[in-house]
Amino acid sequence: MKRTALVTGAAHGLGAAAARRLAAAAWDVVAVDVDELGLAKTAQRSPNTHARVCDVTDPDAVARVLAMAGPVHRVVHTASAAPSGPVLAQPLGEVEDVLRTNVLGTVDVVRATLPGMLERRAGELFLCPDASGPPPSPSAAAVAAYADALWAEHGGRGVTLRCVHAPAGTPHGVVLDAMDRSLARPAPDLHVRVRPARRPLLAALARR
Repeated sequence: MKRTALVTGAAHGLGAAAARRLAAAAWDVVAVDVDELGLAKTAQRSPNTHARVCDVTDPDAVARVLAMAGPVHRVVHTASAAPSGPVLAQPLGEVEDVLRTNVLGTVDVVRATLPGMLERRAGELFLCPDASGPPPSPSAAAVAAYADALWAEHGGRGVTLRCVHAPAGTPHGVVLDAMDRSLARPAPDLHVRVRPARRPLLAALARR
């Protein structure tokens, strides 16, 4: 059976790594970002990766992508914007842009994908609010609270929901491994807190 994954923020970072890993595992990957050049690099040498330029803050654009993609079995939502400085020093316009991308963009993606999953009583939805910067941040906290609200309303209906939290600098492979392992956890255990990667020397000592 064809398995389709939607990966947002797929031009760079965790999103690009997720898209490549899923494509290598024979998923049909719909890779979404506003960066067309970055998307092309992600999809390079992967015939089952389909790049779609899309701004997640535009619900109509997200809906068009989903109409082309068909039923989605996994969503990895990493599209986000990082603030340029400390919370109190950010210009109001930047605060609004970050919240629009990180929070309302998440709402757009969830509204476009979750109803179909609930109808089919199957699917996996990963929200990655820390993808663009170190926690804690107001937008990451808002997405985490949104995940809690989604589970409170729709938990136990066949869809696996996970909200992924990773310290800044955590290798993408480590985060993706933690996401894969989280699928074996009880359904209500929706927050995935990735442990910081060990330093090479500490990791070598731990293996002795």
